Amino acid sequence: MRTLDVALGERAYPIHIGRGLIGQPDLVLRHLKARRVAIVSNETVAPLYLAQLAEGLRGAGVSTTEIILPDGEAHKDWQTLNLVFDGLLGNRCERSTTVIALGGGVIGDMAGFAAATYQRGVPFIQVPTTLLSQVDSSVGGKTAINHPLGKNMIGAFYQPRLVLADVSTLDTLPDRELKAGLAEVIKYGLIRDLPFLEWCEANIDALLARDPEALAYAVERSCRNKAEVVAADETEQGERATLNLGHTFGHAIETGMGYGVWLHGEAVAAGTVMAAELSARLGMLSSADVARVRTIFERAGLPVAGPALGVERYVELMHHDKKVEAGRLRLILLEQIGRAQITDRAARSDIEAAIAACVA
Repeated sequence: MRTLDVALGERAYPIHIGRGLIGQPDLVLRHLKARRVAIVSNETVAPLYLAQLAEGLRGAGVSTTEIILPDGEAHKDWQTLNLVFDGLLGNRCERSTTVIALGGGVIGDMAGFAAATYQRGVPFIQVPTTLLSQVDSSVGGKTAINHPLGKNMIGAFYQPRLVLADVSTLDTLPDRELKAGLAEVIKYGLIRDLPFLEWCEANIDALLARDPEALAYAVERSCRNKAEVVAADETEQGERATLNLGHTFGHAIETGMGYGVWLHGEAVAAGTVMAAELSARLGMLSSADVARVRTIFERAGLPVAGPALGVERYVELMHHDKKVEAGRLRLILLEQIGRAQITDRAARSDIEAAIAACVA
C-alpha cells in the first residue's frame, strides 16, 4: 500500500492506494466519528464488493446501513439523490454517521453531495472502484448532480476524510470503463506532468492489458498530481480549473447526447482533441502537437471526434458551464504539451472552427 496526503490543514486526508484494501476495515475505522456508517453503492458494484466492505466493518463492531442505487450517469439526478436521503432518514442516521461511497464517479458524486447536505454535513469516505474515480473524481471534494441543461451544475465542495483506492477492483472493470478512465490519466500529463505523459505513451499497452504495476503507478501518479493542485486551489479559483482540460467541450457532448450515452472519459477525450485543435488555431500548439494528442487517445481506444450535434448546439451547451464569467467562455487550453492555461480570449469563430474540425 502507498499513501499520499491531500494537504488541506485541519481537513487534510490520506489517499491509500493498493490491492485488497476493501478487506482491511482498520483503514476505515480510524476515520469514523462513530461506529455507524451508511454505505452507498449501485446495482453493479454492490454484488461485487459490498459484502466484503460491510462484513469487515461489522466484524469490527460497526453498524452498517446499505443504500443501493441504480447504475449509470442517467441516474445522477435529484430523484436518485433522494433515494440516499430516504435511506439515511429511514434508518435514522445521525450527524455522526459516516457516509461511504462505494462505486465509481457517479456514486462518489451523489454520496458526497448527500453527505454535504444531510443534517448540514456528515462525515464522508470515498472507496472508488473505477479507474476514472480512483485517479480523479474521488480526490478533491467535488460533489454534484446533473441537470438537463448542464452537467454537474448543482453540487458542493465537500472533502472526504479518506480515499481508499483498491486497485484490485479494476480487475472487474469493463474494458470500456477502463479506457474511459485513461482519459483522465492522460490529462495530467498534458496539463502539468510531461514526464508522466511520456510514461503513458510508453506504457499504454500495459495499461490496457491491466498490468497491475502499471495501473498502480498510474493511479498513484495521477492522485499525486490531483492532490498537489487541490492543496493549492481547493475551490477552483485558479490552477484547479486546468484539471478541466477538454471538459467544457466534453460536457457539451454528454449533455447533448443524453447522460450516459457517452461515458465521461470518452467525452473528455474528444473534448481534449477539440481543445488541442483550438490551441493550435491560437498559435500555441503545432499540428504535430495536435497529432500527438490525438494519437495517444486513439491508442487508448478512445474517441477523438465528437458527435455531430451541430456547431451552434455545441456552443450553446458550452455556455452552461461553471467556468463562464460575465457571459464569456473560459476555456482550458494547452500553451504547450505539458502546460495548460485558462483563457477567455478565444474568438467564437475559432471555437466554432475547432469544433467543426473535430466532429465525426
